Amino acid sequence: MRKFVKTLVLILVFCGVMGTVFPAPVQAVSTPYDWVLSETVSQFLDDIPRDYYTIMEIPELKRKSDQENALLIDLRQPNEYAAGHIPQAINIPLRTLPENLDKIPQNRPVILYCTTGYRTGIGVMTLRLLGYTNISAFPPSIQGWKAAGEPLEK
Repeated sequence: MRKFVKTLVLILVFCGVMGTVFPAPVQAVSTPYDWVLSETVSQFLDDIPRDYYTIMEIPELKRKSDQENALLIDLRQPNEYAAGHIPQAINIPLRTLPENLDKIPQNRPVILYCTTGYRTGIGVMTLRLLGYTNISAFPPSIQGWKAAGEPLEK
């Protein structure tokens, strides 16, 4: 079952990322597994808690990082990360999440961010579908961090 979910997540991530690069075909082809994907995503969306995006303010992000030893994960590409990231964040590009699960702890808070929040949402959904319950998002992402005048680490 875990392998099926991992494969499903990879397909979702690939489709989400590739869907922004290539236009959608005029007529989609339906497969026998469409209902599985639809049911899985529907169940996930039904189970989203009210505080899905719990970290909206920089002071709370800093508090969680300092006091709760939260791991910050930058989901951007390595060149984006190298140009500047939130201090203490590690880089795991969105497309590589499934291959890097060993770097993502389940016993402490994990906070995801990207440039605008788009990849963050996909990352949170991916990890939650894989059974992680300690994942939260920082939707203001790096743009919000920079707009607040916070320092970047290189």
